[in-house]
Amino acid sequence: MALDKPYLDVPGTTIFDADQSRKGYWLNQFCMSLMKAENRARFKADEDAYLADWPMTDEQRAAVRARDLNWMMHTGGNIYFLAKLGATDGLSFQQMAGSMTGMTEAQYRDMMVRGGRSPQGNRVVGERGDAQGAKAQSAAWKAWQEKALAAGVEDAHAKAASGARSAGHARITASVYSSHVPAIGAAIDHGRTQEPYWAPMFAGYEFSKAWEKEHRPDVIVLVYNDHATSFDLGVIPTFAIGTAAAFEPADEGYGPRPVPRVIGHPQLASHIAQSVIQQDFDLTIVNELRVDHGLTVPMNLMFGTPAEWPCKVIPLAVNVVQYPVPSGRRCFALGQAIRRAIETYDEPLKVQVWGTGGMSHQLQGPRAGLINAAWDNQFLDRLIADPAGLAQMPHIDYVREAGSEGIELVMWLIARGAMADVAGGKAPTVAHRFFHVPASNTAVGHLILENNA
Repeated sequence: MALDKPYLDVPGTTIFDADQSRKGYWLNQFCMSLMKAENRARFKADEDAYLADWPMTDEQRAAVRARDLNWMMHTGGNIYFLAKLGATDGLSFQQMAGSMTGMTEAQYRDMMVRGGRSPQGNRVVGERGDAQGAKAQSAAWKAWQEKALAAGVEDAHAKAASGARSAGHARITASVYSSHVPAIGAAIDHGRTQEPYWAPMFAGYEFSKAWEKEHRPDVIVLVYNDHATSFDLGVIPTFAIGTAAAFEPADEGYGPRPVPRVIGHPQLASHIAQSVIQQDFDLTIVNELRVDHGLTVPMNLMFGTPAEWPCKVIPLAVNVVQYPVPSGRRCFALGQAIRRAIETYDEPLKVQVWGTGGMSHQLQGPRAGLINAAWDNQFLDRLIADPAGLAQMPHIDYVREAGSEGIELVMWLIARGAMADVAGGKAPTVAHRFFHVPASNTAVGHLILENNA
C-alpha cells in the first residue's frame, strides 16, 4: 500500500522529493547562506568553524568537505542549492556536472558538444548504459559507507529505496474539533482556570482529557491557522504541512508560551505531502516552523500541561487570514485526501485528525464581539450528520452569520473529511459535544468523533 516512487529506479538520478527535502534541510540552508559575500568569506577562512554553525549530520559535513556532490545529494542536497557551494569554489555548472559523472571537465564538455548523454541504456537501473550503478562514487564516500557498515549503522536512504517497510498500516481512529482562543492559553499559563469566568469552559474539557488517556494516538494531524507568526505578508501559503522533527512554541509578543516543544513525525508528514500533492492538492512543505496558540491551546485543552506532549504532531496550517481563503468544499476534499494518504502509510500508527479554530467571533471593526450561538450549534449538528452538505456553504454565510473570523470553521471540515463515513463507512460515534459562550471574544465549540471504519 506504499506510495509508488518509480523514480527510484532511474539510474544516476536522485529526485528531490519531500523525504529528501526533510533529510537535507540544513545542508541546503547552509548552501543558501553562501549567497551572501560575508558568509562566503567566513566559510573560505575556516570551513570547519562555519560548518559547525549548522545542525547537519556528520555525514553531510564530510560530504561537503569532500566536495562530493553525488554524496551530498544522497544525504538530501538539491543541485540548485548545492550550486551555491560550487559557485563559492569558483566552479562553473559544467565543471560541477562533470564532477558528478567521473569525467574531467574537458571530457564532459566534449560529450555535450557531441550531443550530450544518450538516454539509451540509462532509463532503468540494470541497463547497460553509462550512468548505471555507483560508478561515480568517490573514495571518500565508499570509505564512509564501509565505516558505517562496520559500526552497524543502517543506511535509511537505501532502506527506503529497497522498499523495506513495517508490517501493518496507519489508521485514523478519531477526529477532534476545538476552538483555539489565545485567552484560553493565557488563563492556563497564569493559573486562572478555576476563576468563575473560566471554570465552566474548562469543565467542558474534563471528559476530553480522560478520553484522550484511553484513546491515546501515536500521531495527531493538527489543522490550525497561523496567526501572523511563521507566515507574514511576504508568503502566505493556502495549505502548509510541517515536516520537521520538532516545532518550537512561538513568541507572539508576550514571550513563548510555557509549553513543551512539539515533536513531529517527519516520515508520515512527508508521506502525506507526497500523497496529497499527487492527488492534485497544492500543499506547501515547511521544514522550519514556529507554532502559535492555534496549535498549542487545543493541545493544552486535551492533554493538560504535561512536561512533554504525549504524542507526535504534524502541523497543517490553513490560510484563513487573507482572502481568498479555501472553500469549505476544498477543505472537505483535502480531509479525504489526507485519509487516503494515512491509510497508505505502512506503519501501524493510530492517528487522530484535529480541526481547530472558531466558532463564531469577530475581532475587528464596529461589529467586533459578534456571537451567534444558534448558528454555531446548527453548524455542529450538520458537521455530525451532513458534512458533505455543510461543505457547500459559501464563504459569505460564514462571514455574515459567524463573523469575519468565524471563517476559521472551514478547517473543521478537513478533520471531518478524514472520517470513514465520508468514504462509505459507518457513521462516527459522538463521544463528546460541548459549547460555551464566551471565552474572551469567542464562542467555544468542541466535538469528539470516534471513527467506525
